[in-house]
Amino acid sequence: MRFSEQGLQEERHLWESAGYRLPQYDRRAMVQATRENPFWVHFGAGNLFRAFQANAVQDLLNKKVLDRGLIAVGDRESMERLSHPHDDYSLLVTLKTDGAIEKTIVGSVAEYLTLDEGQSYPRLREIFVKDSLQIITFTITEKGYNLNQADDAYTPEVERDLQEGPENAHSYMGKIASLLYARYQAGKKPVAMVSMDNCSHNGTKLYEAVSAFARKWSENGRTDSGFADYIADPNQVSFPWTMIDKITPRPDASVEALLEKDGIEDLKPIVTSRNVYIAPFVNTEECQYLVIEDRFPGGRPELEQAGLIFTDRETVNKAERMKVCTCLNPLHTALAVFGCLLGFSSISDEMKDDALRKLVEGVGYTEGLPVAADPGVLDPKKFLDDVLNIRLPNPFMPDTPQRIATDTSQKLAVRFGETIQAYANSAELDVKNLKKIPLVFAGWLRYLTGIDDKGQAFQLSPDPMLDTLCPYVKEENLRPILENSEIFGVNLYEVHMADTVIGYFKEMQAGPGAVRKTLEKEVNAHA
Repeated sequence: MRFSEQGLQEERHLWESAGYRLPQYDRRAMVQATRENPFWVHFGAGNLFRAFQANAVQDLLNKKVLDRGLIAVGDRESMERLSHPHDDYSLLVTLKTDGAIEKTIVGSVAEYLTLDEGQSYPRLREIFVKDSLQIITFTITEKGYNLNQADDAYTPEVERDLQEGPENAHSYMGKIASLLYARYQAGKKPVAMVSMDNCSHNGTKLYEAVSAFARKWSENGRTDSGFADYIADPNQVSFPWTMIDKITPRPDASVEALLEKDGIEDLKPIVTSRNVYIAPFVNTEECQYLVIEDRFPGGRPELEQAGLIFTDRETVNKAERMKVCTCLNPLHTALAVFGCLLGFSSISDEMKDDALRKLVEGVGYTEGLPVAADPGVLDPKKFLDDVLNIRLPNPFMPDTPQRIATDTSQKLAVRFGETIQAYANSAELDVKNLKKIPLVFAGWLRYLTGIDDKGQAFQLSPDPMLDTLCPYVKEENLRPILENSEIFGVNLYEVHMADTVIGYFKEMQAGPGAVRKTLEKEVNAHA
């Protein structure tokens, strides 16, 4: 079967008989309507976008809620080697924990452009001045909003853009700001700038990046002096916060084989010049969450009908804290450090281990939920149920403890510190009743020895503090680590948790098998 506009039209019966969900709308009419009156432009057309935002818009097209689709902006290599050869269609494979597989052809991208110099950029300027444009979204990763080098000075490209103005912008964010200036010049038209990247307060990060250009250009006369005011006015240009959660790992060979068995041609993954793996298909989990601050000065369609949740900023913040501080990320860290020590290579396999399952259930249900932020729009208990029973055990999601163990020293304060502080500040709760969290901390310290539970050396995942922390652990001088509130969010001595952590650590240092023995003893004693 040919994965293209012509193939899908001429061989539609083959696709449907093979179990593929096809677009239920006139795609040619949708493309024409979108190009004439675009309403949504998305920057960062990677796997998350293809699995989530593009599929949500397709759902609304199928329901006749929308008659227009998306304009996607990505890199030239992906456009030329992946998107355009398949007429901007993508193939979404949803892999469920129970073994069920949903296969969907997503055709909601009406136009694929790049920020490169050439034909795409003038077309983007044309789109940005349209009255119909309401939403500009981003999934470019947190580092995409960074304008600075390691020494906090602007990068040379950003510095040049700040001096030369919008007509000569070369940096990514400089071009975004330049496009917004075109919209400003066209009549100060309203628009929502919506970061959908997986980082806290993402809208503020996007605002700070764009406003840096607007302020500097306004100050030095490179733009109308009112441009900075336009960007700073949320009634004209808004920067909503969002919380997004969906796993879209790199293309999996087993999924490729499944699709090829169905008879689909030309599905081979591509390794880009940036060493990124992309493919015409995206494999993903069934669960997804997108909570959005409802601030759209130019209006928006009824995107709620695709399962998106619109609310206020504080509720978005609570949803983010619920996920990061109690119901997902702490569980990931617990599985990461013990998975590396116990020789696991997949998170789903860890969830088959009785002791590890009890550990993360204790971290989540017993110790996290009592202090979890409750956003109201999502039930923390239901969210945690899905994490433990659907998401983490999913064998089709090939995530590894080694990947998740990356930069653990930078994650502990956010993932556990708020819970510990909440217990310390509570009149009803007691830090001494926390047993699973200090066990995770001790497991991390034991991980830093670089010796697994069989007594064999293993490779530690990258972490900027390894050179500082490992010598302390090697000497079993743990105080400088445990009293470091930047690592844990609190001084573990001051909250009377340090002795518990040290005790667990010493037990796990007793020799081969001691990690497993300590883990099983503690999760069963405090189940």
